[in-house]
Amino acid sequence: MLNHQQIEINEIFTPEQILENRGRVAIFIDGSNLFYAALQLGIEIDYTKLLCRLTGGSRLLRSFFYTGVDRTNEKQQGFLLWMRRNGYRVISKDLVQLPDGSKKANLDVEIAVDMMALVGSYDTAILVSGDGDLAYAVDAVSYRGVRVEVVSLRSMTSDSLINVSDRYVDLENIKEDIQKTSKSAGYTYRPLSAIGLMEEHD
Repeated sequence: MLNHQQIEINEIFTPEQILENRGRVAIFIDGSNLFYAALQLGIEIDYTKLLCRLTGGSRLLRSFFYTGVDRTNEKQQGFLLWMRRNGYRVISKDLVQLPDGSKKANLDVEIAVDMMALVGSYDTAILVSGDGDLAYAVDAVSYRGVRVEVVSLRSMTSDSLINVSDRYVDLENIKEDIQKTSKSAGYTYRPLSAIGLMEEHD
């Protein structure tokens, strides 16, 4: 009997109806987090397909892409120019060298500030990141009436982030929809720390 009731509850709204009720959508993509998730999945992201899949027919307010940059890296600059011309607002920060020699740029604050600043302009936030540091910002925008969807790879996603989101989508389940089918199409995103490693295999 419980199972029957559960089925009835689940059938009140179809996935399509839920997506129809998203209103205006704002997308916030943690570029580095997405890159490493794609690496784990063994795919290259097609950013045109990604934008279509995330928007899902809803009205898009803006799609933000946050990334650390190396100003001297022409390949990365070319990728970011392509992104700007293909539907993304690129938010970048110069990479900082850490004591161990690696380089990193943390853009959690920028993502959190933009999510809060735009509240009232969008109805649904789609956060492409598994970073638990963003859970507080997600919770804060939720209290302001925003619906939040988190999209990331489950093994790289903090439980605290899933717990405060309204909907969670595992990248594993949509990888067929967002992966490149041809190596020649568009640009590939590679954080500086991975560029040397990846180019050895090109």
